[in-house]
Amino acid sequence: MDWFWWQYAVMAVLGVAAGVVNILAGGGSNLVLPVLMLFGIPPDVANGSNRIGILLQVFTGIHGFRRVGRLPTQDLPAILLPVLAGGVCGALLASVLPNSLLKPLLLGTMLIMAAVMLFKPAILLPDTIAAPFTVAQKPQAIFWLWVAGVYGGFVQGGVGFVLMMILGGLLRYDLLSTNALKLICTLVFTTVALAVFIWQGKVWWFLGLILAAGYVVGAVIGVHFAVKLSPKIMRWVVFVMTLVAASAALIF
Repeated sequence: MDWFWWQYAVMAVLGVAAGVVNILAGGGSNLVLPVLMLFGIPPDVANGSNRIGILLQVFTGIHGFRRVGRLPTQDLPAILLPVLAGGVCGALLASVLPNSLLKPLLLGTMLIMAAVMLFKPAILLPDTIAAPFTVAQKPQAIFWLWVAGVYGGFVQGGVGFVLMMILGGLLRYDLLSTNALKLICTLVFTTVALAVFIWQGKVWWFLGLILAAGYVVGAVIGVHFAVKLSPKIMRWVVFVMTLVAASAALIF
């Protein structure tokens, strides 16, 4: 597909913005995917190509959190196994079902998260100094982590909000730990989904790598702010980002 140079430039800049959004909250893909489709990219190719940037971004973000010692690892296997199982299911669904089926669910999830962030922030982003729950202590988390994996494997956009609800609201990780764990979960189901899209030939590599460069820069910026902002400020940042992502999905 032939593009003008300025379209690539727009996507690179948008990739940076989406990278920051994804590190601080989630929903960056909902800023990127509508513009890709506006520029004439088929939804499945847009979805697949975007995964390249997501994958490289989460590697960058995980490294950043690990470098500053803010990456919790004590319950990782129990968290990641249901996410992996769900990611496989979601990626397989993405190979046979149209993305449009999940758009109402996506928009509804973002709007619900925006309302929770505004009216009941402690449900999603607790200010707590107590140790978080393990998955063994909250076995219902297994199902919800699987659901998050399915959702992320299928469509990606907005899954950060679902993971934050599970990791922060149910397991009671603090916001910074929630963001770090969210990236590891995203790495798991994004790897599976990207493999499926590559297998189906639905990845535009040149565009995906341009997006990836923007995502990586955005991840570095996002981690820098994430480790410096107070939980109260972070709640407002996440809320604003949620509204932006929901608005983008509504308009497009």
